[in-house]
Amino acid sequence: MLHDGAMDLTPSDMEHLRRCVELAEESLEAQDEPFGSVLANEKGEVLFEDRNRVAGGDTTAHPEIAIAQWALANLDPQERASSTVYTSGEHCPMCAAAHGWAGLGRIVYVASASMFEAWQGEWGAARGPVAALPAEVVVPGLFVQGPVDELVPRVRYLHFRAFQESSQHAATQD
Repeated sequence: MLHDGAMDLTPSDMEHLRRCVELAEESLEAQDEPFGSVLANEKGEVLFEDRNRVAGGDTTAHPEIAIAQWALANLDPQERASSTVYTSGEHCPMCAAAHGWAGLGRIVYVASASMFEAWQGEWGAARGPVAALPAEVVVPGLFVQGPVDELVPRVRYLHFRAFQESSQHAATQD
């Protein structure tokens, strides 16, 4: 079930989302794609956080995959189901599937997959190899909240910088 926007987000939710954006910034500074994610328990306590790590060559090294793996190793099924995954960008289908298989709870994201797809088109960037499907299409019944308009401009800026840097790098390789 998609719950549009930030209508019911708490101050704690917003704090976790801001941390996701900080992690995305750290990822970009490390020459990686700007994505960051946080796993919190039902009390809002951070259990695990990570950023994208695909620059090393493993294109599956998304923070949401790391969260699912960590949760499976460290939380019981009830703890996983009552947790929340916060992320700077809506889960790709691979990450949504891992989320579903791990039995994690709700997802709260800043920018949607359709936003990323529109931005790529606007900038003339190559589209990724996987369709931009909403997480709740991949995992029916999943409670998903986003986008969060207040933070979207910062995430868009980070992705534009990443696009510019990859374009400049490609131009120097020619």
